[in-house]
Amino acid sequence: MPVITRTRPDALQPPLKWAGGKRWQVPHIKSLWEPHAHRRLIEPFAGGLAVTLGVQPERALLNDANPHLINFYRWLKKGLRTSIAMENDEGLFYQHRDRFNALVRAGESDSRESAALFYYLNRTGYNGLCRFNSRGDFNVPFGSYKTITYARSFAAHREAFADWEFTTGDFAEIPLDRDDFVYADPPYDVEFTAYSPGGFSWDDQRRTAELLAMHSGPVVLVNLSTPRIDSMYRKLGYEVRYLDAPRRISCNGNRRPAREILATRNL
Repeated sequence: MPVITRTRPDALQPPLKWAGGKRWQVPHIKSLWEPHAHRRLIEPFAGGLAVTLGVQPERALLNDANPHLINFYRWLKKGLRTSIAMENDEGLFYQHRDRFNALVRAGESDSRESAALFYYLNRTGYNGLCRFNSRGDFNVPFGSYKTITYARSFAAHREAFADWEFTTGDFAEIPLDRDDFVYADPPYDVEFTAYSPGGFSWDDQRRTAELLAMHSGPVVLVNLSTPRIDSMYRKLGYEVRYLDAPRRISCNGNRRPAREILATRNL
């Protein structure tokens, strides 16, 4: 029988706005990934998917602690088509936000409607933020965009996602194969509490670094360069270099260019 090779679509734009997006990292990660493109790509902190969509692996396992984000990706893989009203309108935004939170409270956060509402809220809300209060309600306010382009169907993403698996949960529970290529970009080493229940603590930073240091396959780990992150990665045997991110971060009222650390093993 002839071997049928499915052509991967060209690199796609992420379907969501995402604060702190990683599209600028793609050239750096792609050069590291290409010699290993026969492997499965693992991304424990999937976020906006900019890097995975940029390198277009054949096989991938993409995880995130935010179940609403993963629900949206799972519905894209199924061929999501949206029919809800989508306009850059403040009144409509808060109506849809109330409906989304009602579905979450009713235990229907894995529904097609929830996925469509999550997409609308993300595109229309302030600055691509994804934030929940202590009750689990999405509480990002209305954005300030002049115009917004909305999609009704995601056929290209459905094709790209065909051989990708999406999971939600703690990164330590991801079933790694020994030769998987892991690209991990955990939340910055700063206070981080609103994205998902429990936040992301220093203990989580340590668990991430230690877990991936034990992996036998290639590992690329990216984080904000802070003294304790640099020290920990070096002590665990990572090879370290630095990247200047094309954005600024705020610290004690001052704004400075963000310097990120790129730590690798087994490349």
